[in-house]
Amino acid sequence: MRGLLIVAAPVEFDASVGYRLNPQVALRPEPFGALAYHFGNRKLSFLKVPELVELVRELEDHPSVEDALQGFPEQRRPQFRNALASLAASDMIRPQAE
Repeated sequence: MRGLLIVAAPVEFDASVGYRLNPQVALRPEPFGALAYHFGNRKLSFLKVPELVELVRELEDHPSVEDALQGFPEQRRPQFRNALASLAASDMIRPQAE
């Protein structure tokens, strides 16, 4: 087993399902947006847009990410989807079913 590299499968982000903030994650408000700190894996993420912070906090109130994005301009939604996919990959947010 020496030299064996184990790589975890990438997390698939599905905007058609609901997500929520991981209970192990704390959001700390900052002038630029917020810091997200995961107490389990010790990862730190910068949420550099106040609207993204609002979106992450309200995710669990919506049945899907697409539903949560309805309040945002169409042209900004791809940016928010990419940011949420990144947060899901680092376990900052999780599907509501988990």
